[in-house]
Amino acid sequence: MPLSVGTDAPAFTVKDTNGNTVSLSDFPGKTVVLYFYPKDDTPGCTKQACSFRDNYTEYEGKDIVVLGVSTDDESSHQQFTKKYSLPFPLLADTDKAITIAYDVDGGGYAKRVTYVIDANGKIIHVDAAVKTETHAQDILAFVGG
Repeated sequence: MPLSVGTDAPAFTVKDTNGNTVSLSDFPGKTVVLYFYPKDDTPGCTKQACSFRDNYTEYEGKDIVVLGVSTDDESSHQQFTKKYSLPFPLLADTDKAITIAYDVDGGGYAKRVTYVIDANGKIIHVDAAVKTETHAQDILAFVGG
């Protein structure tokens, strides 16, 4: 069962696609879209990532941070990012710490759940019924897109 709206978003620190250290606290005052997905370069996950890619300028225009999270490692994220020209970081949750903290552990992979976290670190939206092809637009509609 995913975390509830109104919950404080669990803090995290992890490596991204390029080996940079990323923490939730790196984005004070910004809305963060934290989307969990099962595996790089699989059909549904690719549709979802490309949905965010294709709508990314709208997210940037609203000063919204997009972060994808799976239990894949940095090397897998690099290949996935390069293959599909993804303009946002993917977080390598290889020890499943973030996946567990956000209660989306599917038993070895992250369940497909998206959290919208407000500027104060509160979860303001949870989408556990993701439509991969339109997901980025669905989230934009929620945040006022």
